[in-house]
This record gives sequence, C-alpha cells and structure tokens, in this order.
Amino acid sequence: MNEWEWQLLEDNNALEEIEIQGARVHRGDQVRLRPRAGGDVFDIALAGKIATIESLEQDYEGKVHVCVVVDDDPGRDIGLMRQPGHRFFFAAEEVEPLGPGQIEEKTEAAARKILIAGIGNIFLGDDGFGVEVAQRLGRLAFPAGVRVRDFGIRGFDLAYALMEGYETTILIDAYPGDASPGELSVLEPDLDGLNSPDMQGNFVEPHAMNPVNVLRMAVGMGAELRRVLLVGCVPATLGPEEGQMGLSEPVTRAIGEAVKLVENLVERILRGEWPGTK
Repeated sequence: MNEWEWQLLEDNNALEEIEIQGARVHRGDQVRLRPRAGGDVFDIALAGKIATIESLEQDYEGKVHVCVVVDDDPGRDIGLMRQPGHRFFFAAEEVEPLGPGQIEEKTEAAARKILIAGIGNIFLGDDGFGVEVAQRLGRLAFPAGVRVRDFGIRGFDLAYALMEGYETTILIDAYPGDASPGELSVLEPDLDGLNSPDMQGNFVEPHAMNPVNVLRMAVGMGAELRRVLLVGCVPATLGPEEGQMGLSEPVTRAIGEAVKLVENLVERILRGEWPGTK
C-alpha cells in the first residue's frame, strides 16, 4: 500500500489491542521481529530486532497488521527506508511479544553495544575472508545493540562507525601468521600501543585498510575505543600476483567455523563473560 492508503487505514481501522501468542499487546509495547522465511531485504535486515508498536491496524479484508518502529533501525546503514517514514508493517504472527524480563535483557544488551566489522578485498584472494564472514553473519538474527557490517576496504566508513560508542568492536580479517592456512585466532590488540611499530607490523595488509591505521584515525577523530577484538584467519594466498581470485580451499573451510566463533563471542559478551568490560 502507498502512504495515503496506509493513512486512510490508520484513520479508520486502528485497534486498541490484539492477542499474540497468548499475550495482549497494545501501542507502545515492545516486540521481537520474526519475519516470515523468504521475505525481502528488509525482512532479512530486521529479523531478530527489537521494535516498539506504533499502531495496530486491520485492513479491509480483516487481516491485522502490526506497525512498528525499530529500536536499532538498520535504514541508517543501508540508506533505505520503507514508506511511510521509518515505520515497518508485519503480520501478527511475525512478531513476538516481550515480557518485562525480556525487556530488561534487551536493555542490558543495548548497554553492551557491539560492532562486528568485516574488512578485506575480495579481489585479493584470501584477503576477502572478513567480507565473506560478515556477509554470512549479516543473515543471522542478533539481539538489539549488535550491528554487523561489511566494510570491505572503506577505512573512513569504519573510522566513523567507531565513533558511535561501541562497548566492543570485533574486526574480522585475514591475519598473516606462522600457523597453517585456515587456522583461526582471536586477538585483543593493546589500544594503548597503537603508535607502536610492533603493532603496525603485525597488521600489514594489502587491502589499503590497515586496521591499526583505522583505529588511529578513529581516535584522532574523537572516538573512545573501549575494547577491540580481532578474529583473524591465516591466508594461503594474498594478492593478485598469486593468481588467486576468491578464497583458497583451507580458508573457505574456515568460514563456517569463523561464523560460529563470532556468534560465541557475542553471546559471551552479552552474558558479561569473557571478553567482558574492562
């Protein structure tokens, strides 16, 4: 429906309350979004998000629509909006009512905002590791306060994102080392030593987005970096001179494990376990 039709619907068919999964819900109540499978890009982006009910509408065929405003609106990240404004409409079976305890849990999670940032260049062999992992994580449903983005080689974009006050930032990137290709590791860079030559040397990357330089840039712009973790994967190929387009076999095999590793890190952070707040 267009904006005029929705306005007409709201003016004439607003409901005071409806029952969802045995609970009575009203305007102002909070719900978790559970879009149907096979939906559009918005459904994928909004799955698992916490939202506040703005209105309850019944269309001319008797179907109930739940109009919500998303607490962590992904529209600011992808530059898109669904009309009218930043409101989204879901069927009653696509939302899950939140009780008081769940709202407290949501507030706790929001206080521990997490940025998951995939970085790398898909044209430089295994340097595309972070991009692939971020794209797969972006299809999953995370609690409110957890944001997943594929930054590619856009260092300025990542620096600006780091200014938003995240409690923890998880960088995902190819990380050269002495281990076998495809081996994963979780490192916590010393943020007090960003200007150390040793720190710079550990992050030599071919994709023109050296993580240390980005962290320095963010700090110089006024960002307060609380905790940064690096989920790294040892590459087998790194650079066009090696004739490799796409990920190597060992790094490809590590993608699924890396997704589970990041999910586990997020769960532990939100539970207040390691890596917790300093």
